[in-house]
Amino acid sequence: MSDRRLVIAGTGSGVGKTTLTIGIMAALQKKGYTVQGFKCGPDYIDPTYHTAVTGRTSRNLDSWMFEHDIVREILNKASVGADISIIEGVMGFFDGKNPLSNTGSTAEISMITESPVLLIVNCASMARSAAAIVKGFQAFSTGPNIIGVIANQVGSEGHYKIVKAAIEQECDVPVMGYMKRELDIDIPSRHLGLIPAIERGELEPFFDKLAHLVMETIDIEQLYLMAKTSTISSGNSGIFQSSSKKDVCIAVAKDAAFNFYYQENLELLEANGANIKYFSPLKGDEVPLDADGLYLGGGFPEEFADELSRNEIAIKSIRNAIAKGLPTLAECGGFMFLSKSIETTSGEKYPMAGLIPGRIKMQKKLAALGYREITGTERNFLVKDCEQAKGHEFHYSTFEPDNVLPHAYEAKGRFGSKKEGCIIGNLVAGYTHFHFASNPKLVENWINACLKQKKLMGQETYQQ
Repeated sequence: MSDRRLVIAGTGSGVGKTTLTIGIMAALQKKGYTVQGFKCGPDYIDPTYHTAVTGRTSRNLDSWMFEHDIVREILNKASVGADISIIEGVMGFFDGKNPLSNTGSTAEISMITESPVLLIVNCASMARSAAAIVKGFQAFSTGPNIIGVIANQVGSEGHYKIVKAAIEQECDVPVMGYMKRELDIDIPSRHLGLIPAIERGELEPFFDKLAHLVMETIDIEQLYLMAKTSTISSGNSGIFQSSSKKDVCIAVAKDAAFNFYYQENLELLEANGANIKYFSPLKGDEVPLDADGLYLGGGFPEEFADELSRNEIAIKSIRNAIAKGLPTLAECGGFMFLSKSIETTSGEKYPMAGLIPGRIKMQKKLAALGYREITGTERNFLVKDCEQAKGHEFHYSTFEPDNVLPHAYEAKGRFGSKKEGCIIGNLVAGYTHFHFASNPKLVENWINACLKQKKLMGQETYQQ
């Protein structure tokens, strides 16, 4: 595994972390290095860019959703064969689960993984004050190791030299380069249409342009040298040790409409004996005939509502699979797809699968955002009564049920607890995205439910 890694952190959201992370990754690739990407927190979008740039699946590192040893294990496991690991931060460096601790923050990830930190500072409209900002971040917590600074949004090379001199004198860390504020480098297709754009190679010119801009004003070789650190020990939980015995098949919906999956969730399913088969509802694919379970993840079904509503063969296949009793998890976008209809912000209504009696209504403002502590219910095959797991919720839609539905779990967030989702037979559906590494028992529960249903369906076939 690589003993070079670097956390790219920002003083706040919108400071340019993702743009610079992608640019640095692309520049390192052009220099001939093999790069492994990571993202702090539960984000699905940014890792997609990392994967597209590096050619290696980017991973999420989350110090609130799973144990610290698991964070280190994921880092070590994914970094094998890479020359350097680049870990993109989330929000501001010290922002996490709550304002009173570093829990879940980029700073905590940097400490858990013993990774040096490159701090990005928006230096627009300031000179010596930039040093005060860096010094404040250095003094705020003694644990993180800030080894360098990137000055973003500078007005000119002259402006950069002023900022650099101030920071290096007052903070005793090198300023490794800068990016000008007038550069037209906004990330295209930040969310909607992202997957198709990447699959068609449309973002490659952008990645190439960004790599050259970064190499012009940032010392990539210095950055690579300063990323050198020690190998970390994670122990071995054994949860990712893949089983050679594949007892069940779980069909996973994956396309431009459904693509929000933590890679570790899929690998944990495989490690516990699941054979994963992908299919595309958007392309009209049917659920694989040998499927024993079904996973409908999140994504952007609202953006493809018209196409999805016309794919009657795919919808019928999914209805039949769930009606047969296949243990099914539908998260966020999958939950939306299984409702009666989706209404867009422009007021257009599109019929969906109709398995969940209720309607989805899109809105322009955020409906929910944040971590969730989940407690299961008696009928929940995935998170059983009194069992717990952790996840995240992020959506712009609301669900309007036709009647009171049996809830799937209780979700506790920053503003209290609420009964969430619904259970219909062997279907567990709701807005929360689960991370199975928060409680690997969920995977065991799912595999066992699939085996039980498989046996039951086999007996029914035999009796017929």
